Amino acid sequence: MARIVGGVTTSHIPAIGLAMAGGNENEPYWKRFFAGYEPVKEWLAKVDPDIAIVVYNDHGLNFFLDKVPTFAIGCADHYENADEGWGLQTLASFDGDVEFSWHLAESLINQDFDMTTCQEMLVDHGFIVPMALMWRHLPEWPVQAIPLAVNTVQHPLTSARRCLALGKALQKAVESYPDDKKVVIFGTGGMSHQLQGERAGHIDVDFDLQCMESLITDPEWLAGLSNSHIIEKAGTEGIEIIMWLVMRGALQANVNVVHKHYHVPVSNCGAGVLVLENAEN
Repeated sequence: MARIVGGVTTSHIPAIGLAMAGGNENEPYWKRFFAGYEPVKEWLAKVDPDIAIVVYNDHGLNFFLDKVPTFAIGCADHYENADEGWGLQTLASFDGDVEFSWHLAESLINQDFDMTTCQEMLVDHGFIVPMALMWRHLPEWPVQAIPLAVNTVQHPLTSARRCLALGKALQKAVESYPDDKKVVIFGTGGMSHQLQGERAGHIDVDFDLQCMESLITDPEWLAGLSNSHIIEKAGTEGIEIIMWLVMRGALQANVNVVHKHYHVPVSNCGAGVLVLENAEN
């Protein structure tokens, strides 16, 4: 039976990718941020997952504003990274697991989640930056990867509670797969940030930290917040925090904190990292 070895939350800001490409990790501005990922890399080496399910939002590479699915899952045997206009390097493609992906899609649809299934899918910085943060030090990607895109761009958006429910459905989907696979789930995006308007550069440290604590001890608190409230507190792009709830919903009710780190600012954003394992493991 496939099993979830744990979950990771991470920001996916394009500036992080540029810093990695430029070898700027030890510069004063970046050093503390990147230091927060060393324990994550150590944990991943220990649990040695076979598959990474990356929950992220597409930024116009696959879905433009005229057609944006609420939930989309990759069902391909590989995923190419493409130039999306940020000046980011094009990285090596990612291997997928077609059979496992279709199993997830069918299970999620049978649990009343209307997934858009993508047999071809390009992956942008929302996917690439988290993967590079975890494994750029290795000669090749050590896992098969499955993109799971959540619309946090074009309104109307799904709710925080719906994302938590998607995570719970994802747990059932993974654990019903008959082959022995170790799966890690990344919830990406956030934390508080706004890229435009009068509140451009908005960061709410207290709200960010409250969200991180909620994910550990009381995910229902964050799931109970309306999108308008989250945007008021975290900024227009801070709504990406709802994708962290997909990861959290895929874990059991009680979790152990392997690692926790928060840093501001990163390109006018709050950046948080969590590594959670099921308490029963």
